[in-house]
Amino acid sequence: MNFTEIPNGMVEGYVILKKCEEKKTRNGSTYLDLIIADSEGEMPAKLWDYKGNGLFEQEMIVKIRGNVEQYNGKDQFRIAQIRPTRDGDNYNLSELVPATEIGGDRLFDMLHRRVETFENGELKAIVLKIIDEKREKLVKYPAALKLHHAVVGGLMYHTMSIVRMAEESCKVYPNINRELLVSGAILHDVAKTWELEAGSAGLAKGYTTEGELIGHLVKGAMYIEEAARELGIRSETVTLLEHMVISHHGVPEFGAAVRPMFLEAVVLSMLDNMDATIWEINHATDKVEAGKFTDRQWALDNRKLYNHGLSSTKHSVNFEGGE
Repeated sequence: MNFTEIPNGMVEGYVILKKCEEKKTRNGSTYLDLIIADSEGEMPAKLWDYKGNGLFEQEMIVKIRGNVEQYNGKDQFRIAQIRPTRDGDNYNLSELVPATEIGGDRLFDMLHRRVETFENGELKAIVLKIIDEKREKLVKYPAALKLHHAVVGGLMYHTMSIVRMAEESCKVYPNINRELLVSGAILHDVAKTWELEAGSAGLAKGYTTEGELIGHLVKGAMYIEEAARELGIRSETVTLLEHMVISHHGVPEFGAAVRPMFLEAVVLSMLDNMDATIWEINHATDKVEAGKFTDRQWALDNRKLYNHGLSSTKHSVNFEGGE
């Protein structure tokens, strides 16, 4: 993380509070249980003997001073001093909030141009109606709370990654309906803007009540149904799109309402899993030196991962080929 060493042996810097909870020790004293983060990463932190009475909250940007210590073999920040930011503080928001290297607005425009060229008028009308109505949130939302693409603009980055893989897959397998697959790819996670609650900095704070109860797969299908009804579209196209959205998690254990039942739905599910997995692997191995193993990654079957050092671990996608 971007800390600066100071003469007394401590470090200091500006961070964003991704988690902020008041808790009690066994003897009844209050402490803050935090996760602090900047664009370089995150770590747990503790502020003992807290008497601030709700001064700090999630998503707040603060200046902290303290020491990085080891707890159960992992880094943890012990806070000596903490305060909210104030006028005159010299910090850059882009250095605190992890974000995609390509902005969400640019990625949205790239997707929009693709849909504008569709020959299938029904797919074109439904997709454009939905994404145009959701644009404000789509361009800044993360794709997840904690896992893959949980960064500002991550939803558009994840979506565009799948669209590019879809386009290349269609070149290898010409029998795939490109416009149907790309439409499903664009809409598969569109309801995450409804499922997740994002803070002012653009990172997810948690799930909405409705998101917990219904989820983005079902709500995404509802978006398609509503858009088609308003557009007067009643063909099987609507059902195909809905099926792709509610089945893209592959199996019921991972939240799919049904398993994918036609080619484009199966391909979408595989590409979605592939992109999420590649992101998770790169994110984990980027934290260790070449020749070293990561900690166990619970999101990847609790496996340790090896950084062989033969390629970059940074997650980067070639978005140019389909333009």
